[in-house]
Amino acid sequence: MAWINTLVFVIIGVVIGFIIARLTMRENTQQKDLKKELEKSRYELEQYRQELVDHFAQSAELLDNISRDYSKLYQHMATTSTELMPNLPEQDNPFAKRISKLSEVTEDTYSPTQEPPRDYSEGASGLLKNAEKTSKAS
Repeated sequence: MAWINTLVFVIIGVVIGFIIARLTMRENTQQKDLKKELEKSRYELEQYRQELVDHFAQSAELLDNISRDYSKLYQHMATTSTELMPNLPEQDNPFAKRISKLSEVTEDTYSPTQEPPRDYSEGASGLLKNAEKTSKAS
């Protein structure tokens, strides 16, 4: 009789173990599916970020070209206005007034020797600025 009780308990233990393993395996496959979906989302996000960086680089280049062409056009208009109307006083020539400003702008453009801007500020700003002052005073 003791052998039968032992055998029944072993069978009940195997069944309970099988049920528990089956339930945890479902969670495992669900975790694996979620992990795959997360990796896919991360990859798509990284691709999107790279496309965004490429887009901004191309946009910056196009804007730079536009500004150079605009400067050339403006200089052309200024020189031809002075050549075609040499007797016109400088105060009446709309291009002569702005030629000096235009040359300043073209000289102030970014040069490779300048240091690129940082993405952070030196100290606290905004709401944290007040919190920093109060903590230093304490």
